Amino acid sequence: MSELDCFHCGEPVLIDSPITLELDGDTRAFCCYGCRSVCETINAEGLSGFYQHRTAPAVTPRDLTPTELDQLRELDHPLLQSSFVAPIKAGLEAQLLIEGITCAACIWLLEKHLAHRPGVIAFSVNHTTQRARLVWQPDQSSLSDLVIAIHQLGYRAKPYRADEAELALKAEKRSSLIRLCVAGIGMTQSMMLAFPLYFELVNDLSPDFIQFFRWVSLLVATPVVFYSARPFFRNALRDLRSRHLTMDVPVATAIGLAYVASAWVTAAGGDEVYFESVCMFTFLLSLGRYIEMQARYRAGLTGNALAGVQPTVAARVNGDDTELVATHELQRGDSIRVKPGETMPVDGVILSGRSTLNEAALTGEYLPETRAPGDSVHAGSINGENPLTVRVENSGANTRLSGILRILDRVQAEKPTIARTADRIAGVFVSRILILSPLVWFGWWLAGADNAFDITLSVLVVTCPCALSLATPTAITSATMKLRRLGFLPSRGHTLESLNAIDTVVFDKTGTLTRGELSLVLTHSCSDLDQAQLQAIAAGLELASEHPIAKVFRPYRAAAVSQIENHVGGGLSGLWQNQPVAIGHAEFVRQYTHAPVPDCPDHHGIVIWLGTKDRWLGCFVLDDQPREDAASTVTALRNRGIRSVLLSGDRSGHVDRIAHQVGIDDAFGQCSPEAKLSHLEQLRAQGHHILMVGDGLNDLPSMAGAGVSVAMGSAADLTQLRADAILLNGQLKQLVQALATAKDTRRVIRQNMAWALGYNLCALPLAAAGLVPPWLAAIGMSLSSLVVVLNALRLGRAQAPEAEAWPNIEVEWPKAP
Repeated sequence: MSELDCFHCGEPVLIDSPITLELDGDTRAFCCYGCRSVCETINAEGLSGFYQHRTAPAVTPRDLTPTELDQLRELDHPLLQSSFVAPIKAGLEAQLLIEGITCAACIWLLEKHLAHRPGVIAFSVNHTTQRARLVWQPDQSSLSDLVIAIHQLGYRAKPYRADEAELALKAEKRSSLIRLCVAGIGMTQSMMLAFPLYFELVNDLSPDFIQFFRWVSLLVATPVVFYSARPFFRNALRDLRSRHLTMDVPVATAIGLAYVASAWVTAAGGDEVYFESVCMFTFLLSLGRYIEMQARYRAGLTGNALAGVQPTVAARVNGDDTELVATHELQRGDSIRVKPGETMPVDGVILSGRSTLNEAALTGEYLPETRAPGDSVHAGSINGENPLTVRVENSGANTRLSGILRILDRVQAEKPTIARTADRIAGVFVSRILILSPLVWFGWWLAGADNAFDITLSVLVVTCPCALSLATPTAITSATMKLRRLGFLPSRGHTLESLNAIDTVVFDKTGTLTRGELSLVLTHSCSDLDQAQLQAIAAGLELASEHPIAKVFRPYRAAAVSQIENHVGGGLSGLWQNQPVAIGHAEFVRQYTHAPVPDCPDHHGIVIWLGTKDRWLGCFVLDDQPREDAASTVTALRNRGIRSVLLSGDRSGHVDRIAHQVGIDDAFGQCSPEAKLSHLEQLRAQGHHILMVGDGLNDLPSMAGAGVSVAMGSAADLTQLRADAILLNGQLKQLVQALATAKDTRRVIRQNMAWALGYNLCALPLAAAGLVPPWLAAIGMSLSSLVVVLNALRLGRAQAPEAEAWPNIEVEWPKAP
């Protein structure tokens, strides 16, 4: 009983009982009626191009059981949709996770198929994360109908959960690590086996001994080629089918031809084998890909960070008791209880209680704000001293924080892909070589040469684009390791390349240009007490508070203060030397002193007053000070011809003053996340290339909209995970180091590209003329790659300027010997 493959999924088909369909005059066989039904649907919608461009068989569809259909119909329930569906102007937006995608053609088929469904406004799938964004009008189609349409094609769709996406990324990372280890072991063993073969040039070795080592080398290299190098071949096949030659095509060509030629020589006889080169090349490229994948893996770990920002459970008030429920189950009008220290899970209005809320996640303002009954609160805010009862207004995907994250996702999806110059050059180069090589063989064959195959093999080996493929990744890896040592951590593959075009740096204020914490800048006495005594009394009172203002006085010696009381939104009171004493804002302290507020010296910052029942003792001025290297960084950027802009959500009125102190001319305050993004879009429209530096969640949309985004080392986890780079040590001066290193990296990449292309263009005519034997071609290929690697390593050996020479940025960067 013979069999063939199913036209749709590739499963065996029994010829004795075929299931067929006429397509374009040809009879296609299928393994089941499900595959034929899907094929009919694809053909009826004019999407038959899917079968021409796919690089792997499609998944086998199956009929949904009544139970599965009922489960999918549950997706239409409002409570279930509240966790992953959000209303937008066009309709509703859902985040889905698609399973069963094998290649880019699957995404093309899904997007085209859903586009034919009524009510679908937009549907896009990210190939890397397999995460889909669906926008539809609910009055024309239900969500379950659209998900069922996806299932009918043989794929699986379910609500996106960050934890599930994280598991998928972990599985990919584990698979890549195993491939890298196999390639590394194969490289080590093949080099050990090739060592005695090299000595054949100077020592007499028996043919049987040489042949034995060749067969063992073939055994070692086979799993490297068919397992570790499999992604290169898969991507190259995809690129060839789509008629777009990228770097994977020459890589796969080099590995495949060298392996096939070596296997042929091993089996049929010949002079040279190249198994060690195959294993080495596969390992080095796999290592570069693994490093890139590590950055993508880190960028995708948003599950735990997101859970820490917006809680998944809440305490719903039920009469006199509370019950713990999932956040997405909360309805508008429900009441919840939020304890001190907890994160607000919803947007709502305070019904009872008075406390301070840290809203840095939304506004970037580091100072907690006092909230009382009737005030609005937002998810992501951290409750301060007292419990609050809140009426739910929005929950789940409808909160303001979720809106910020959706803006982030959309901006990241719109970010254009940076063109890879090396890919384009390699694509053109390899296409010419693939055409020229058969012509060389045919010409020598017509000439009657016995070594026509060896000459052709020399052409292929000597022009193998190993150095061309290593030119960019080795330089970027070397530069990345240098920047990591300096405290600047690139977390995206495009970061260094994108830094070259930067002409504008946009700073956030709080926590970025400033230290992000209050400090005591002035102590003014209104009595006979000196500054040390005033600071001691204040420290004694503030011992009973966890407010950020209290932390300012922790370093000072505390006086003995008893019976301390905390007055929310006002300050603290107690007994010092048997007399009442109070500290807080002016109106609060005046209630104790019953005297007019005295004058305070000119100041910029927050004024905290100290007084007793009959007199004012003094005042303290607190402020968030600029970082020590903020002004020198702005000056250094200006010297490089780079403009600095300050965008801040700070409502304290200090934006202009901070900008003046650090030397920034363009400053904008009270900017919401949407306003920051709008400013960046205006700058982009003017032709500027932007680097954005921030530390808060409210900076995420604008950071995603910039060409390069940099997060401070003290930033929230989610901000760091989404950024293109992280300042681990919080030193702004490393921005200038990064820009300089990016320039050096571009120069080295150009040198590597020039060397690789120059070598190949010079060696090609010599090999085609039969002047280069295969063994010499292999040595030339290895030496060419070695030159590229050594040149790239110069980036890592370059030393940074001395700290004391830092302000004078116009210096000559030292050259490696």
